[in-house]
Amino acid sequence: MNYSQHADLLVRHLAILPFRDELHAIAPDSVDPDLEVSILTQAGEFTEGVLEPAATQLDREHPQVSAGRVRLSQLHKDTWRSFSEMGWMALAEPEPAGQGLSLALMTACEELFNRASAPFCMLATSSRTAASVLLKAAPPEVAEAWVPRLLAGKWGATICISEPDAGSDVGRIRTLAQNSDDGWRVSGEKCWISFGDHDLTERIGHMTLARTRESAGVSGLSLFLIPSTRDDGGDNGVRLRRIEEKLGLHCSPTCQIGFEDAGAILLGQEGRGLQTLFQMMLLMRLNCGPQGTGVASASLAAALSYAQVRKQGGPPHNPPVPIIQHTDVQRQLLAMAASVELTRGLNLVTATVLDLAQRTGGTSDGARWTDLAQFLLPLVKDGSAWTAFNTASAAIQVLGGAGYTCEWPVERYLRDARVFPVFEGTSGIQALDLLHRRVWRDGGAGLRAFVKIVGEDAVGHPTLQSAMDRLGEAAAVLSGLADQPRSAEAGAIGFLELSKSVAHGWIAARIIRLAGEDGVAAKMKAAARYYLEELAVQAQFHAQMSVLGDDRLAGLSAWTEN
Repeated sequence: MNYSQHADLLVRHLAILPFRDELHAIAPDSVDPDLEVSILTQAGEFTEGVLEPAATQLDREHPQVSAGRVRLSQLHKDTWRSFSEMGWMALAEPEPAGQGLSLALMTACEELFNRASAPFCMLATSSRTAASVLLKAAPPEVAEAWVPRLLAGKWGATICISEPDAGSDVGRIRTLAQNSDDGWRVSGEKCWISFGDHDLTERIGHMTLARTRESAGVSGLSLFLIPSTRDDGGDNGVRLRRIEEKLGLHCSPTCQIGFEDAGAILLGQEGRGLQTLFQMMLLMRLNCGPQGTGVASASLAAALSYAQVRKQGGPPHNPPVPIIQHTDVQRQLLAMAASVELTRGLNLVTATVLDLAQRTGGTSDGARWTDLAQFLLPLVKDGSAWTAFNTASAAIQVLGGAGYTCEWPVERYLRDARVFPVFEGTSGIQALDLLHRRVWRDGGAGLRAFVKIVGEDAVGHPTLQSAMDRLGEAAAVLSGLADQPRSAEAGAIGFLELSKSVAHGWIAARIIRLAGEDGVAAKMKAAARYYLEELAVQAQFHAQMSVLGDDRLAGLSAWTEN
């Protein structure tokens, strides 16, 4: 499957998106089918002509530290310059800084880019999502200075949350911000910062959570923009401590950064840092969708290509046959295709829902779209993450020993993808978010919205309806366990998997009904039918795991005693 065929699939998914009419009604210029085809064609051509040829070498040219700075290769710099000059980061940002197009189109383009090199794309993601926050929360003069340069790739941005003793548990952040006569100053240590330092851009802005109040937990946190240098180019107290040696994502320097009385700009209200940063976190979580599906698409393409030319087996008195003729290889390839197509569809649906939520914020419609987006985002994040890793692993299985060597790119895809279920919130964090916030805290508002919408497409699909019934039953049981959180939490992963199964079944039903009858549709429908054949079994299993309880965990103590 080449990039042109990949782009054709994305165009068809966009054409059958639910809620497309609602988005067009409030933002007519954001939805233009002809323009979408043109942009996706250009994205495919750019990826195939520029990013793809550079990907293997970028993986092998690890970032180096020299004179206290991260230095990247000339190839990386040239590729970044080409990417930036084409304006890819500005697609979905509002005019005049951006082009005002849909988040779904941005998501589709990002899938193509990530297919070639997921680590390369990580700087673009943090930069454009930071620009989105600055447009809403920065003082006007700061937004005016930073946003155009971020979207043009001249400056870069990071998200600085994690600390050595505070990862997903952000309430334990200790980085301290103090207001002095010459403005805010920040001191502390941050880790796991993608592109925390580099020489691709002239300046880096660190979107940093720091404590401005003595109160414990998130209520004492505020959000700051900490520039890597002062406006005059002088030292601003931002120090590179180290870069990590990693399994994958080699051309993305993962840094530990120290702030030593660094000058900072308060964004939003003091004490509401997490709420101000929430926009960036939502967009970055959404980006995990095309990141995972992009890598999975690359893995599927490699496996399909290899299976059609690699000859092995068949009657011994005849010439060997292409391995794609073997039943087990066919099963693996269709399972891979189903995962890719259905996560792709869910990514684009969720992008549209989040787009609607942001464009209607502060209204009753905005609240409804936000509830639905917050239910879908954990499914997108975790679903695409595991689709990437599992599809890369399956591709190695199809290629056999060849896939384990560096002669083929699938080993790189596997290395890069393994972190996807870890960063931006592990699978366990996503599952707990779904349980605590979407089942208990908001009274299931997002779940109810999801069930209502899926129910409309489940008519005539008894398998999907049955899976929805299992979801409703499991949710009812978990809703009644709010006073027994340990028992419910033991089934949270099962509930996350069940929700993903229903969501993917929903996308499959829509594909069968709406995709059309041409060759593009044939690919999509084959994947959808394969998934629906197995949905009932999967849903029953995950439903049972959702409510199995915590008694089975008691044996762990035997493994922790000396």
